[in-house]
Amino acid sequence: MKRHHLIAVLGMVFIVAGMLVLWTPVLAQEDPIVTNPAPPEILTGFYDAWVNSPHADVEAEAFNHWNEDDPVEIPASCAQCHSTSGYQDYVGADGTDAGVVDAAHAVGSTITCDACHNSSASHLTSVTFPSGVELTDLDGSARCMVCHQGRASGLSVASAIADTGLTDMNEVSEDLRFINIHYYAAASSLYGGEVHAGYEFEGERYQLRNDHVEGYDTCINCHNPHTLELKVEECATCHEDVESVEDLTGIRMQGSLIDYDGDGDTREGIAGEIETLQEMLYQAIQTYAVEVLDTTVAYDSSAYPYWFTEDGERYGTFSPYMQIATYNYQVSKKDPGAYAHNPKYHIEILFDTISVLNEQIESQVDMSMANRNDPGHFDATGEPFRHWDEDGEVSASCVKCHTATGLPFFLENGVTVAMEPTNGLACSTCHDNVEEGEFSLYQSDEVVFPSGAVISFGEEEPANLCINCHQGRESTVSVNAAITRASVGDDDVSEDLSFRNPHYFAAGATLFGGEAQGGYQYADAEYVGQFTHARRVDTCVGCHSPHALTFEVDDCAECHDGVETLEDIPNIRQEDEDVEPVDYDGDGDATEPIRAEIESFEEALYGAIQSYAADTAGTEIEYNPGRYPYWFDGEGERFSAWTPRLLRAAYNYTYSHKDPGVYAHNADYVLQLLYDSTMDIGGEDAVAGFTRPSAMDE
Repeated sequence: MKRHHLIAVLGMVFIVAGMLVLWTPVLAQEDPIVTNPAPPEILTGFYDAWVNSPHADVEAEAFNHWNEDDPVEIPASCAQCHSTSGYQDYVGADGTDAGVVDAAHAVGSTITCDACHNSSASHLTSVTFPSGVELTDLDGSARCMVCHQGRASGLSVASAIADTGLTDMNEVSEDLRFINIHYYAAASSLYGGEVHAGYEFEGERYQLRNDHVEGYDTCINCHNPHTLELKVEECATCHEDVESVEDLTGIRMQGSLIDYDGDGDTREGIAGEIETLQEMLYQAIQTYAVEVLDTTVAYDSSAYPYWFTEDGERYGTFSPYMQIATYNYQVSKKDPGAYAHNPKYHIEILFDTISVLNEQIESQVDMSMANRNDPGHFDATGEPFRHWDEDGEVSASCVKCHTATGLPFFLENGVTVAMEPTNGLACSTCHDNVEEGEFSLYQSDEVVFPSGAVISFGEEEPANLCINCHQGRESTVSVNAAITRASVGDDDVSEDLSFRNPHYFAAGATLFGGEAQGGYQYADAEYVGQFTHARRVDTCVGCHSPHALTFEVDDCAECHDGVETLEDIPNIRQEDEDVEPVDYDGDGDATEPIRAEIESFEEALYGAIQSYAADTAGTEIEYNPGRYPYWFDGEGERFSAWTPRLLRAAYNYTYSHKDPGVYAHNADYVLQLLYDSTMDIGGEDAVAGFTRPSAMDE
């Protein structure tokens, strides 16, 4: 036996002997990071678990890489994670300053009990990552994250590029080289965009910490801290057909139903999506090397420095884009658990890198069917969930619908409180008993809308959960209240008036029409109530997949001729065979899609709004659906010359635009709103030729 191996083994014997005699504080069985005295038989069990783990592998390269160096020692830059004494040095257990290793350490050790089980390590609650970002208030997994964070970040790459002074991202520089994130950077994956593990492109948003189900969202929740093995039997609580570690790569959660790699397979495990995107990026890198840098390049995951020329030599032709691409590829490849730690973050950096390289090459990688972001509820990069990042919390008025935790809190307590931002919704947003794997739905039999109306699809109807959020935030009641407070005439400009935003996707309010009063309803008019579609497709979940948010197109096709794809749905014009079709907009076409009728009404209302603003308020007005607060004056500033009449009309116009499915949710109701607003603000001439849908059930 080699001398350093013998020393390591003897060291283990003395350590265990000391544990048995002194009952050294070690990991408790239930919470492996809490230090509690334990009886000898438990200590022996911990040792038996540890001794066959990678942390105890005396033959591993991780502990022997420096054996042939002169001098034979582990450099200070490596000792922190490749020796027990170096780890103790870093956490300050040896009496030196914590957070730094000042000197080289001896070879011959592994990561033993003494590394993690000392006073300094047990009190560790914060970790600083290579990006310089410090995470605080951590649990016992902080000990794991000291090492499993890599040695570089996307900021390292950006800094190296900036130091060259290059402005042409395709220009080769001798000052650029491959930057290696290092191995098993699981913590950097887990925290994704918070710690900037990968190179993140300007203008893009990235998944932050991956929020797994509560109780399985830290290192020690999912891995045995002594054997390092995954707790597969606990994964099987929620994930069907999981019996072994190999089965884990087949997991595909309901919040990940989009086809990321564009291969047409949305049933494969999320690991398969990442693997294909890795292959696509590798193809783009090789093509870029040939077409732009006039070189060839190949990757070998088992041979440092990983990137080689066709002659097997170290690859050295790096432009900024080449450095970024090879770094991001390595980030994804060197975390074999990326599919569990933070799959969407890896998908995002892979997708973005391929897209950027595609812009530089002629033989592009086909991304026509690939997708980067999930649909609304699960789009962690979208404004609905990232709007509050700089604030650090989502306000109580927004938290119910813009965090994963807000709705269940509201259903339980009847109130909302400010909460931290989250990565979209989660299983536990709508399902209780998630930890037990039951996934039963929260009950919400009656829902209060902004108007005060109490609405329901019926007892125990799942769609009631949907309309807790898809109801808008304003109503006839709130618009009238604002006008009353201003206490001015219909055509008087008032500084006390401001635009009332109905908010987005108020499908529930549209569906229930006059019952919910989501649009502005004029006092002397009557409005249709709930739109009752055909049986089975008369609720949110009857028409939409509650997870993918897609339309159930096949169900539509059963009644609507010509419907084969999603694009065909807006072209539907459903009429009762026994009733003469109505040409609502008076253009002579009573068979055009009902959406086209609505668009004509919208155009008429917008024209009337602009004429009224110029003639009565004395100010130009323009609508911009992509920029809050949507209504602007001729100088591009927030419109402020509101009169009550103008406010009512602008509200209904915005309401129609902010529910893109109005034509399906309740076309008659929206046509009534638009007709009434157009007449109110533009007079009878503005609706000449138009027909208002009847408020009576046909």
